[in-house]
Amino acid sequence: MQSLLVDESFDGEVYPNEPMARHTTYRIGGPARFFVQVDSVGALRALLGVCESSGVSWYVVGKGSNLLVSDEGFPGVVVTLGRDFRMLNHDEAAQVVAVGAGHSLSALIHELFRRSLGGLEFAVGTPGTVGGALRMNAGTRREWIGSSVRSVTTVHPSEGLKRYASDQLFWDYRRSSIPVDEVVVECELSVKPVDPFYIRGKMEASLSRRSKAQPLSLPSCGSVFRNPEGASAAQLIESCGLKGCRVGGAEVSGVHANFIVNADGATAYDVVRLIKQIQAKVHEVHGVELQPEVRFLGFA
Repeated sequence: MQSLLVDESFDGEVYPNEPMARHTTYRIGGPARFFVQVDSVGALRALLGVCESSGVSWYVVGKGSNLLVSDEGFPGVVVTLGRDFRMLNHDEAAQVVAVGAGHSLSALIHELFRRSLGGLEFAVGTPGTVGGALRMNAGTRREWIGSSVRSVTTVHPSEGLKRYASDQLFWDYRRSSIPVDEVVVECELSVKPVDPFYIRGKMEASLSRRSKAQPLSLPSCGSVFRNPEGASAAQLIESCGLKGCRVGGAEVSGVHANFIVNADGATAYDVVRLIKQIQAKVHEVHGVELQPEVRFLGFA
């Protein structure tokens, strides 16, 4: 890793001891031993090769949404996808868009709208990158990105590029079967020409619902818990009287009970303690074990 710092042929940037609070929507997190932006597939493969041969842990992040990094940070390598992973190509005849995993999901949806292409407008306002959206099968209970996927291309540390057709992958609520030891680098999505006024209407309605129902003015990771089968995590939490409950600088949002916001200089420890309190109370009252949707990095 130290050698990459001075390797002028390495197509990327290496930042030692980079505070992860700069790279998460929570604005929380200690330093990563190395934070590396790779700008090409070649640089990504070289970096993963170094990590694997050195026995160094690595983790890929997009915009840092849905992620809580410990106050001590992460003793490995945090990878983010740069230049070449932000491409977008539209095959009009095949009605397919090829898009890089580092491309902003929000920017993709607005670009599709500009071209009068529909199919993903339900995800407008969802933070993060395309790669993260694929990992988490971003969407709602009725619509999700996996239903539009034609193929997903990944990089395996030792096997290189791998391509999966959509029917080779499993898509479910808030999860996909994309192997966790592979890095998503690109996908193909089915799109179709749609009346732009219809697309705009759906986007505006979705954004309006989000602005009214979510605490967008404070840092958060989005929804903290998955919705249990046949129930709403937010309703379960609210019914326990936990709105406004606070540990340190972390607080259960008064707008949406499934959001824990960074209300005042919260630490990762504050958030974790509050998560555990919520889980314990909901289990006590309803007998339901809430499962976190947020990903944890740097914790034991």
